[in-house]
Amino acid sequence: MHLGRPARGLVGGDMTRPPMPGCELPVGTCPDMCPAAERAQREKERRLHRFEVAPGCLGDRPRADPQRAVKEYSRPAAGKARPPPNQLRPPPVLLATVRYLAGEVAERADASPAEVASFVADRLRAVRLDLALQGAGDAEAAVVLEAALAVLLAVVARLGPDAARGAADPGLLQAQVQEGFGSLRRCYARGAGPHPRQAAFQGLFLLYNLGSVEALHEVLQLPAALRFCPALRTALAVDSAFREGNAARLFRLLRTLPYLQSCAVQCHVGRARRGALARLARALSTPKGQTLPLGFMIHLLALDGPEEARELCQAHGLPLDGQERVVFLRGRYTEEGLPPAGTCKVLVGSKLGGRTLEEVVMAEEEDEGVDRPTSPA
Repeated sequence: MHLGRPARGLVGGDMTRPPMPGCELPVGTCPDMCPAAERAQREKERRLHRFEVAPGCLGDRPRADPQRAVKEYSRPAAGKARPPPNQLRPPPVLLATVRYLAGEVAERADASPAEVASFVADRLRAVRLDLALQGAGDAEAAVVLEAALAVLLAVVARLGPDAARGAADPGLLQAQVQEGFGSLRRCYARGAGPHPRQAAFQGLFLLYNLGSVEALHEVLQLPAALRFCPALRTALAVDSAFREGNAARLFRLLRTLPYLQSCAVQCHVGRARRGALARLARALSTPKGQTLPLGFMIHLLALDGPEEARELCQAHGLPLDGQERVVFLRGRYTEEGLPPAGTCKVLVGSKLGGRTLEEVVMAEEEDEGVDRPTSPA
């Protein structure tokens, strides 16, 4: 089942469409993550984020640190002249900016995941806009867009179940993820490559839009050589298990996904667990009640432990027999509100395997993430 977000990845305007014939786009020349003029203006107006302030300057007159300040998103106004080249960061600077956000901001221990996600999403949106306003080649643009989307998927996945009460707007973040997919997939569609990570990111698109008929249709329209890459084949298998309600196969596949793919699919885990629990309730519930070991549910649904299993059962009206078994009584199973999101340490958090987010984002993903087509035969 689709979660209600649009599958096209075309939320918002097309920030990567090619210029009109005869309209030559400039190449950015700004060497910094944030143009000096913007730093000075935001410093004067006291609009610096605390992540951007020079050490020791958090008092009445905070000063921007050129090594920390990152250009913020500003919606292009109708009729306003395009920014000059010295206000646009060229692709190498944009990629360095994404690297900085992944390595220095996304991993901050002194900020909530919601604050980090809100800051990073805004700055990545500015990265996409800078890229769209200049004449960058599709191959180098795709590298920037891939890295930016990977960081965004990771910081959104780290929000957890309490995100709605934090500084980040989950709906806006979802729209920006779709916007990122749209920009990247249009870049791929223009055909200028090579794009070694295309199979992985087309798979991420499907995983993020799991159960969407439209997303599946778009993926199935891709060239056969691309569809038969391991990363995309795995994503298609996950989508198939999700549609069929095959919980055993679905969660077995989810356990094997790499980190970024796990981040993309995390938003569907709660619904998949609820569906599996509902099917168990229909099959096992009796007037006197049948019991099932919590250990079985932990394994079947890839839960993080007994406590999460107990909370899942209680959230759906299922009583417990002691601490180790759940009782399926006829008429007791209920569904209220959104399904519990869970912490997803087993399915997501554990997948980093000692690597940093910067290493995952900037390196070509393990073999599944690299576009090495296999024969359809």
